[in-house]
Amino acid sequence: QVQLVESGGGLVQPGGSLRLSCAASGFTFSSYAMSWYRQAPGKEREFVAHINGVGDTYYAGSVKGRFTISSDNAKNTVYLQMNSLKPEDTALYYCQASGSWNTYWGQGTQVTVSS
Repeated sequence: QVQLVESGGGLVQPGGSLRLSCAASGFTFSSYAMSWYRQAPGKEREFVAHINGVGDTYYAGSVKGRFTISSDNAKNTVYLQMNSLKPEDTALYYCQASGSWNTYWGQGTQVTVSS
């Protein structure tokens, strides 16, 4: 049974930091590219960051330089370190695993940036 379980969300003040985690199970983690997406209320889900099997990373322009994606194959976990958070980063953050034949999504973890 495939599972992607996000954690680490919460309420943080502007300028603060959070680290999201996504624990994967039920598939060969190292064979999948991993991404983070987010969806704010009333908006479309949007791409945030991506890491492929060889460690190449890609970021949305709005988070480049503030967010860092990383993965630990030994723990089957992908992380999103978020620094210098802004109110516009408030959203439900989703983890995605994409392979040659399948794409899986987690249930999301809420990030709220507010004073």
